[in-house]
Amino acid sequence: MYDREIKERIKRINDTFRVLVVTGPRQVGKTTLLESMMPANMTRVSLDDEALRREAKENPKIFLETYRPPLFIDEVQYAPELFPYIKMKVDAEDKTGMYWLSGSQAFSLMKGVSESLAGRAGIVEMNSFTYSEIRRAIKGKIPFDPESIVATKDNIDVNEVYERIFVGGMPELYRLKNLDREEFFNSYLNTFIERDVRRIKDIGSLEDFRRFMKDLAIRNGKPLNYSAIASEIGVSSKTIKEWVSVLVSTRIIYLLQPFYSSKLARLTHRPEVVFMDSGLACYLTDWESAFDLQTSEYAGPFLEAYVISELVKSYDNVGKRINFSYLRNKETEEIDLIIEKNQYLHPFEIKKTANPKKEMLNNFRFLERTEKKIGDGGLICLYDRMYEIGDGLYVLPLSSVIDSHQ
Repeated sequence: MYDREIKERIKRINDTFRVLVVTGPRQVGKTTLLESMMPANMTRVSLDDEALRREAKENPKIFLETYRPPLFIDEVQYAPELFPYIKMKVDAEDKTGMYWLSGSQAFSLMKGVSESLAGRAGIVEMNSFTYSEIRRAIKGKIPFDPESIVATKDNIDVNEVYERIFVGGMPELYRLKNLDREEFFNSYLNTFIERDVRRIKDIGSLEDFRRFMKDLAIRNGKPLNYSAIASEIGVSSKTIKEWVSVLVSTRIIYLLQPFYSSKLARLTHRPEVVFMDSGLACYLTDWESAFDLQTSEYAGPFLEAYVISELVKSYDNVGKRINFSYLRNKETEEIDLIIEKNQYLHPFEIKKTANPKKEMLNNFRFLERTEKKIGDGGLICLYDRMYEIGDGLYVLPLSSVIDSHQ
């Protein structure tokens, strides 16, 4: 079994809250991880079972008397009727770790939590594997910190980078070595659209939604243009915005927000699309191999999106929030990533190059007009060692960002 970085966070929440809630997309390993961590006296029930689901919906009070805490309820979003009764149970006993709730339909699950379990539940958002988890090297793993940049000994060559981007981080692809990648993602996509999306939104044409996801995947690592996608799919911009919100709420995509400053003119207000699992994005864009992606015009944006998704996953795993953004003006001058921390702006470029040049960081000058404090930053690339390229500016091997260790 692959170890998961998020385990320590789950343990902390279980020791602190009466209810633990674990949400995230399908197939990212929620059930597998929680089963491995269950106390010996805990019972697990899954509402994927039709009979149990019916019982939970029709007789929630009796259901919770039959299955007593500590209790792990998987796919709990199928029976929102349980939430008020869970509230009564935890208020009566006031013990930590009474209920574990998990589900892949985050929108439905979180609605029940916010209405009935506010203040009683600790919430964990789980993602597919990080690079370090795939390498089985999570001991000492820390999220990348722009205030304390750590060099790593192990470098990642370009071929390995794009192989990881191409395959992605879905646990089943690593657990079952003979599992066909194409078959896996085809089944995954069908199940996601037919079971998760349809429960959240009446999307009408399944084929239109699939085409929408393919069109969005082509824009992985690029600004989101609602009207352009709407024109290509043949639906309204309003519909595209609603569909995007479904993918955000189900953690399929992350929207990197545009940097804003009243001191800077002509900035774009469009967020940037980041697929949280790069393998799904590659499947949707029909790449037949990692090499095909690596040698294409999309290699740069997909690398950028991969780095950002790894950073988001790393911070989710330890339960820390941080302000990520990007800057782009109407002249298409851009800063790929700005990390705001302790009132400092830390700018970074992300490039598929092993030949770093200081000129690649010229756009950082725009931040001087914001009158905010500028912290360390640099160039995240495929060079094999870290070094200072300017005052407070560094060349950062990819491993120093996505695989940083103490």
